[in-house]
Amino acid sequence: MAGYPDAQNLSVFVRCANSNQVIGGLIGRTSFGLLFIDLFFLPKALRGNGIGTQIMELAETEARQRSCSTAVLYTITFQAPGFYERQGYRLLGRVECEPPGYSRLCMLKTL
Repeated sequence: MAGYPDAQNLSVFVRCANSNQVIGGLIGRTSFGLLFIDLFFLPKALRGNGIGTQIMELAETEARQRSCSTAVLYTITFQAPGFYERQGYRLLGRVECEPPGYSRLCMLKTL
């Protein structure tokens, strides 16, 4: 309907140095000027040393090269909303979800 198909997958992987096996990273897509971050994971042993920030920066840089102006992601309050806030994401909305007491968060960042 928009007149042009621009949807593309976007992935940034972290691989084990010994086996080359994917052990973490980001899976998302770009479409109509938006970066959608669908999955983001790092093993606990790799957290807190800047690798997560590097992954986000690589994905956002590629999204900008694809003419994206905004990044969108969903997370849950028991996951890592603080990490995303430190990366410049802001809360757009909150929906209560299971398990009781938790919320699903929609977050945005202007690229």
